[in-house]
Amino acid sequence: MSRAASRGTGAAATSGRSRAAWRNWAGTVSARPAREATPASVDELVAAVRGARADGLTVKPVGSGHSFTAAAATDGLLIRPDLLTGIRAIDHAAGTVTVEAGTPLKRLNAALAREGLSLTNMGDIMEQTVSGAVSTGTHGTGRDSASIAAQITALELVTADGEILTCSPDEHPDVFAAARVGLGALGVISAITFSVEPLFLLRAREEPMTFDEVTRSIDELVTENEHFEFYWFPHTDNCNTKRNNRSLGPADPPGTISAFVEDELLSNGLFQVVNSLGRAVPATIPSIAKISSKALSARTYTDIPYKVFTSPRRVRFVEMEYAVPREALVDTLRELRTMIERSPLRVSFPVEVRTAPADDITLSTASGRDSAYIAVHLYKGTPFRTYFSAAEQIFVAHEGRPHWGKLHTRDAAYFAEAYPRFAEFTALRDRLDPDRLFANAYLRRVLGD
Repeated sequence: MSRAASRGTGAAATSGRSRAAWRNWAGTVSARPAREATPASVDELVAAVRGARADGLTVKPVGSGHSFTAAAATDGLLIRPDLLTGIRAIDHAAGTVTVEAGTPLKRLNAALAREGLSLTNMGDIMEQTVSGAVSTGTHGTGRDSASIAAQITALELVTADGEILTCSPDEHPDVFAAARVGLGALGVISAITFSVEPLFLLRAREEPMTFDEVTRSIDELVTENEHFEFYWFPHTDNCNTKRNNRSLGPADPPGTISAFVEDELLSNGLFQVVNSLGRAVPATIPSIAKISSKALSARTYTDIPYKVFTSPRRVRFVEMEYAVPREALVDTLRELRTMIERSPLRVSFPVEVRTAPADDITLSTASGRDSAYIAVHLYKGTPFRTYFSAAEQIFVAHEGRPHWGKLHTRDAAYFAEAYPRFAEFTALRDRLDPDRLFANAYLRRVLGD
């Protein structure tokens, strides 16, 4: 039994009836759970799962609510992991850290940095809990380094029968292969062990390029940089690019004024204003896009990884993201641009493009193939279905796999074709949760009954 499981219990004080509505960050999903639990130990988590099962309630854990889908929605027991936080153990020799499931990535990164350690790669925000981030396949961009889930070396899972199951490449490897991106369908993650490395520096280079320049040289840009990503501004030919590569130093972070102007004033404050204007008067969006796409200047800076990988995101939006085969990236992007240009759509948010190498996780969007990610966004409160539907048709035509935590309309029949190991996952689900304790409407759609 784990160290956390041996701690004192107090489930009665951390669970109870609830008819208060739960909403996600973007406001796209709400639910009214019958009961909530906030366990402070693995013992309390086990008790909550067993109690829900005895009472005929389904169970869903929820993190920070940054998923745009209803992956965490439930009318049964909602488990909040707010008290399951912190680092259990650090093994400097093995290069691993074991962390409680509810720990926010922001807190984990800061704690690792104090220990002189770092994750190898990150997504572009760090508000999520570690369990929520990995369960939905959160990723960054990387030539050689893959998603956050691909950096897991072991995880601890509370199963439907209330048992604690530890899995790794050597222990229950079939569960390990699937549960790293498990969608909450196989159990409730209670702890995760990540591979880490000594803290290093990244040199970030941000500069504008045209759409044609980026797409013409994308192979070289991805090959020559450890981490490359770019944003294309619809209704313009303008892109902002970012290249992150390891540096021997010295550290040279953005100055206080520069960081405020670029990351807060322009990327958040002014961006909020122009999106509000665009939502109210859509006809202004193309003109605004031409101005805002040139507002951010070229800059370089050097800092520890999580301060380079991540950026503050205060402007709320809705998002759809698909992973297409790496070789299909340019064709997919060009078709997306043509669709927008020929339509009456007015798109105020840039299109984000990243890449990742193939991994061996059963339902990872990069499972078995080098992948490119294309994300489309719209400002919260803006009608999005026409744009997202048209984009999704293009992504699907290129064998796209939607991000599990972002908006899409695909179902189990589609995923059975899109993922060669889909049947492996559903068979494991049948074994671990035959009574569907962890089911909800989203999982029924994407995995089947």
